[in-house]
Amino acid sequence: MGQKANAPRTNENESRSFLKNLRTSPQKLGLVAELIRGKNAARALTDLEFCHRRIANDVRKCLASAISNAENNHGLDVDRLVVAEAYVGKSIRMKRFQARARGRGTRIIKDFSNLTIIVREQDA
Repeated sequence: MGQKANAPRTNENESRSFLKNLRTSPQKLGLVAELIRGKNAARALTDLEFCHRRIANDVRKCLASAISNAENNHGLDVDRLVVAEAYVGKSIRMKRFQARARGRGTRIIKDFSNLTIIVREQDA
């Protein structure tokens, strides 16, 4: 009885981490994701450590989570991991109102975004 097990979303030699509802626009998050895409995992962590963008700390935490998932859940070698994919998606948009002069109002849109990082073990 019960539900069947879901098919795995990643291969045996890769691991992923997913962050939901990051409080930044997808365009700004995409710039930081592009910074680490295709790099060695240790090098990507170092680059995010010294990146001056506010959201870089959250991206670094997501990458560290993907690396630890690869080590603990899949038994992959941490030294051979590469950031295979880092992609960004849209999430909710909060719509707010700000009072302006002469009885008018301005709409303020606060974007949220999702981040997915997939690390893959390189062949030796």
